[in-house]
Amino acid sequence: MTPAWLGYFGFKEAPFSKEVADAELWLPSSKSVLVDELCEALSDRASVSLVGEPGVGKTCVLRALRHRLPSAGFRLTYCQNATLGRRDFYRQLCLALDLTPSATAAAVFYAVTTHVEELGQQRLHPVFLLDEAHLLHQEVLDHLHILLNYQWDSKSLLSLVLVGLPELEGRLARLHHRSLFSRIHTRLRVNALTPDDTAEYLRFRLGRVGCEKELFSSDAIAMLHECASGALRDLDRLATAALRETARKKRKLVEREVLARIVDSDAAETA
Repeated sequence: MTPAWLGYFGFKEAPFSKEVADAELWLPSSKSVLVDELCEALSDRASVSLVGEPGVGKTCVLRALRHRLPSAGFRLTYCQNATLGRRDFYRQLCLALDLTPSATAAAVFYAVTTHVEELGQQRLHPVFLLDEAHLLHQEVLDHLHILLNYQWDSKSLLSLVLVGLPELEGRLARLHHRSLFSRIHTRLRVNALTPDDTAEYLRFRLGRVGCEKELFSSDAIAMLHECASGALRDLDRLATAALRETARKKRKLVEREVLARIVDSDAAETA
């Protein structure tokens, strides 16, 4: 059953849902540039670190990358469980690659590296996207540089994309990890939205569900940006709550006062 607030505004679906096809994602110009830089780095067979605060759009950048990279030349593997020990980490990679994981850590590592070499012979460049990489188990982080070493370190057969919170930079920069850090030639940061980005994002997401008119007052947009701190995830949550409350009050425009009550309610719940 369609929620009443969607019908009230005439939406065909929730405008700020995360269930959006890769091809329909909105990215501001700053994040589009990041996707360009990622594509260029992977075309050069380089490894990348991509950091940013929670909710600023790191996963959106990765999804845009998935949409942009030609499947004929690249094989992307996404791993989101960064808290595993080394053997289970490589077993996870095996499963993601449709390989049968072996019992021992050495055998699992051999299966992964052999598969990478076979992809190279097929002119396919594998890319391992490791999300939440700031949580990587120490023994996994200690071993990743070995995963990048092929044919006496003379071939770049694999790219790692390490994605995480800003503390990932600090971990990688430690002297202990210099073998890995020196192999990460491209180091990128996803920044928060600007006020103009926020306004454009709201218009884009509303337009995607068939709404071409302004539903948020300028004061409400300014407050949304401030309260979300430029994070897409919080922006989606607050905008949805504001629309739901505005529909309940039978109004046609989201005003600052409605948003202020939602923010105050959030603060009270977390106090």
